[in-house]
Amino acid sequence: MKNQKSKKGKSIILTGDRPTGPLHLGHYVGSLRTRVEMQEKKDYKQFIMIADAQALTDNADNPEKVRQNVLQVALDYLAVGLDPEKSTIFIQSAIPELAELNLFFLNLVTLARLQRNPTVKNEMKQKGFGANVPAGFLTYPVSQAADITAFKGTVVPVGNDQLPILEQVNEIVRKFNLIYGNGNDVLLECKALLSDTVRLSGIDGKAKASKSMNNAIFLSDSPETVKEKVMQMYTDSNHLRISDPGKIKGNIVFEYLDAFDSDKKAVLEMKNHYRRGGLGDVTCKKRLLAVLEKFLNPIRSKRENLAKNPDAIMQILKEGTARARKKAKQTMAEVKTAMKIDYFSKK
Repeated sequence: MKNQKSKKGKSIILTGDRPTGPLHLGHYVGSLRTRVEMQEKKDYKQFIMIADAQALTDNADNPEKVRQNVLQVALDYLAVGLDPEKSTIFIQSAIPELAELNLFFLNLVTLARLQRNPTVKNEMKQKGFGANVPAGFLTYPVSQAADITAFKGTVVPVGNDQLPILEQVNEIVRKFNLIYGNGNDVLLECKALLSDTVRLSGIDGKAKASKSMNNAIFLSDSPETVKEKVMQMYTDSNHLRISDPGKIKGNIVFEYLDAFDSDKKAVLEMKNHYRRGGLGDVTCKKRLLAVLEKFLNPIRSKRENLAKNPDAIMQILKEGTARARKKAKQTMAEVKTAMKIDYFSKK
């Protein structure tokens, strides 16, 4: 794929989260940290979407949950350092052009192709849908294609498990340009921006950290809750006595230390000590707790202050959504012209 940029020479980033609950440490290492870094780079323009419409695909019977968490996700964004003056933060459902583009894209993909997407298959299995998967959930890659292309996004921060989604997004883009482009790239392909940190496992050690599985440490958790969760973290089930040699692989405490402890030399020494034996799980957990509290305390304090004025947060979202919709409208005008359905536009 060519290194495609906007007319102003900036690569456009499109990223976001489903508002089904507050964000956790897995979100931070997987994408939030990268977003904060990218908003400072002059060669990039960043759109960050609160994907409430996508969240409703499997929460249609609980819209209040989605509505309440729009604010919670926005608070997390601002608390970790996302700046609405540098990154455009918007609400998905407030931009009808995204739904319109999604509708057109549905004609460019088959049911069989959607059912083969590994990411969607895994998430369907995790949620236990079986044959009763909501159609909106199954067509998530199509919705993602609409979200990305509406802003001419060329860079998408994702984890490895989301790469099949982007592959399908680019398939849709290529098919659209082939059918409607008349030799031009009306829409742009995107590339993944992968985090250098492996996606965090849940504190139970059984799966990735997840809001729905309640096995994550949230950015908004109190010190007491963080302590409780760290102390119940999965380590090595065979490490029964302090003198026993322990395993590092699959040990969630060391996984989180690798992600958050800046003293890599000390962590390496702890790992070697643990492997030899003579280092207890509680000692390792206490170090992790201190590391996490140092990291979370300023985020927690900033979040609590921001939460005192929810109207101000919603105003930030309103202004960001207006800017985002302006861009989406421009893209839709180009799409309709290419599709020859611009019946009432001025020639």
